[in-house]
Amino acid sequence: MVEDALTKPPLGVRVRRAVCRTLLVVGGVVTLVCVLLPIACWRDDVAIEKHMGQAIAQVDSVSFNRTVVRYATPDGRVIIPSQGVLYPSGLNVGDNVRVEYDQTNPELTRVAGRTAVLSLLPVGTFLVAVWLVVAAVVTVLRRFGTQV
Repeated sequence: MVEDALTKPPLGVRVRRAVCRTLLVVGGVVTLVCVLLPIACWRDDVAIEKHMGQAIAQVDSVSFNRTVVRYATPDGRVIIPSQGVLYPSGLNVGDNVRVEYDQTNPELTRVAGRTAVLSLLPVGTFLVAVWLVVAAVVTVLRRFGTQV
């Protein structure tokens, strides 16, 4: 029992180490998601480009998480993608906008001329911010760990 007390670090040190490890794991998971997101965008772009159709769409609604558009295909079907349009920044309700869509899956629609490259800046900025916060917290916790 006495040997355990001498070799085991104090509870505060163990908690700080656990918090540091947890933050690093969370940072790693966030990094993985941030790497996969532009890859998924690129995959959608490739699918659209393989079987591309073009149309003029009307913007029906704009919200934080999606922008709903409505367009007609050459065969007369009216398409309203349930997940909204890809790369919708700058669109307003009532706007008419050119869209490109996958003819085999018209639910997959993007604003014409916009690609996965647009996802790099927000994802990269978010990733830098996450790692700055993780690094700052881990640094502070490690400094407190030496003062116990």
